[in-house]
Amino acid sequence: MSANAEKKMTSANPPESGKKKAVKQLGGKYLTFFLANEEYGLEILKVVEIIGMMDVTPVPRTPRYIQGVINLRGKVIPVMDLRLKFGMHHVEQTDETVIIVVHAQGIEMGIIVDKVSEVLDINSESIEDSPAFGTEVNTEYILGIGKAEGNVKLLLDIDRVLSSQDIIDMQTAKAKDDALSDDDDSTE
Repeated sequence: MSANAEKKMTSANPPESGKKKAVKQLGGKYLTFFLANEEYGLEILKVVEIIGMMDVTPVPRTPRYIQGVINLRGKVIPVMDLRLKFGMHHVEQTDETVIIVVHAQGIEMGIIVDKVSEVLDINSESIEDSPAFGTEVNTEYILGIGKAEGNVKLLLDIDRVLSSQDIIDMQTAKAKDDALSDDDDSTE
C-alpha cells in the first residue's frame, strides 16, 4: 500500500478513541424532564430558570411548535412546545407542565415540557453515544444516552434541537411582538 493511500485511509477513518473522548467530556449536571413517558436531560449550564405555565401570546405565521412569546419580568421570550418539535402529539397542560427557559444559540427561549424531574450528576462513564438508527432518523440533537438510577435519559444538545430556521422564526416572533407592543404604547 502506498504512503498516500495509507494517509487517506487514516484521515477518512479517525480512531475510535477520538469519539470516546468527546463523550467523556459530557459528564456533569443535567436537568431531567419528561415528555410523555420518556425522560430527557439538558446540561444545567444551559438552563436559565424553570417557571410555571403562563399565558403565551401566539404569533401568527410561525411553525405550529412555536407557541408564541411570554413577557417574563419585562423581557420577551419566545416559547416552543418541545412535544410538537419532536413530532409527538399535543396534550393538555397539567399542573406539572412547565416552561424551562434556556440559553441556546445566543438567545433565551422557553421550552414547554410535561414535567421536570430532577437535577442529576451523570458521570462520563455513564454516558454513551446515541445509537445509530439509520439515515432516516436524525439523532444529531442527542448528546448521548445517560444511564442514572437504573434508567436511561436522552441527553439533548439544546443548541442542535433548534435549527437555524427555528432561530429565525423565534427572532421573527419576538420582533413581531415587540412591534405590537410599540403600537400599543403609541396608542395610549
